[in-house]
Amino acid sequence: MLVQNWMSKEVITIDADDSMQNAMKLIKERKIRMLPVMKKGSLVGIVTDRDLKRASASDATTLDVHELLYLVSKIKVKDIMTKDPITVPPDFTVEETAEVLLNNKISGAPVVDQSGKVVGTITQTDLFRLLVSLTGISKRGVQFAVQIEDRPGTIKAVADVIRNNGGRIISILTSYDGVAEGYRKVYIRAHSIDRSKLKELKDAIGKTASLLYIADHLENKREIY
Repeated sequence: MLVQNWMSKEVITIDADDSMQNAMKLIKERKIRMLPVMKKGSLVGIVTDRDLKRASASDATTLDVHELLYLVSKIKVKDIMTKDPITVPPDFTVEETAEVLLNNKISGAPVVDQSGKVVGTITQTDLFRLLVSLTGISKRGVQFAVQIEDRPGTIKAVADVIRNNGGRIISILTSYDGVAEGYRKVYIRAHSIDRSKLKELKDAIGKTASLLYIADHLENKREIY
């Protein structure tokens, strides 16, 4: 899962000497939250919707509408942008990118190739889109969360129970967070589950793993154990 496959490839940029007013217009019209700032073809900063709101917020209570519009037409993007922005390369994995965004408390970053060219942007929205695709939530179905021993064959044992009961597996995710050493959590989403036989399926899974919860996203039901 590389950034180049999930980034927004339509790069909308703004010049450092352009006005704050034009930046606000671009962000509103294009429904984006971040603009890479360019100067002579090179990336020199980024400006976000938060930067724009912060730059005008203090004056909004003391100026009338005409004065405020005049102000934002005179302020340059270079005066409010974040200089030397954090960037990621297109061959980064999305996991690495999510870690960069999280550690730096930012909502997105320009994607820059080896030649220094801005080839896209990657934002939290893109990561959410990946999460939806990766987990298969759009297909609804049922998610079974279990805790199992961390040894070969334990995931297959649970998956086989679901398959043997007519379920078609959409995704399998695992995690070691919040469990004792020697165990792991597994999240299996499947569709084509016969709801009338769900209790039998739960009992069968319980013989191979410890059930944590079951989330039926088609009927919007939850069972937590």
